Amino acid sequence: MPEIREVIATMAPREGPVTGFPLPRYVSMKASEGNARRGPSRSHRIDWVFQRRNMPMMIVAEHGHWRRVVDRDGAGGWMHYSLLSGVRTAIVEVDMLEMHQRPDLESPVRAQAELGVIGRLEECNGAWCQMSTGGHRGWVPISALWGVEPGEVFD
Repeated sequence: MPEIREVIATMAPREGPVTGFPLPRYVSMKASEGNARRGPSRSHRIDWVFQRRNMPMMIVAEHGHWRRVVDRDGAGGWMHYSLLSGVRTAIVEVDMLEMHQRPDLESPVRAQAELGVIGRLEECNGAWCQMSTGGHRGWVPISALWGVEPGEVFD
């Protein structure tokens, strides 16, 4: 089974018909629990229940107040937009990821983040992101995260 990043990479970027924002795009879970449904309404059955506040999610489709989301493992479904937030977060994909003082491998290491930790993204410069988690803040390579695209820039 192809990795979710590989599948998304084959999707042509497009504009969401409801919001006008790009698809696909990353968001995070605002709620501590959210139901992912088979279709875009409360009458559709629940296929998955996400139970991790701030977890990064990728929106791949929109319909009214509903967003089709997938997580890093490809699990997902339709979630009501009120359960999601535009706050950017990412999951650490490398064990004991070094968080640097500056976006440079030679800069001092401020902290380390374990595999699977979720952190808030403060800004990204295309190769590095400044991330905060557990009271620590530092710069980490984009390639070590899920929740941000290679080359993505924002502040």
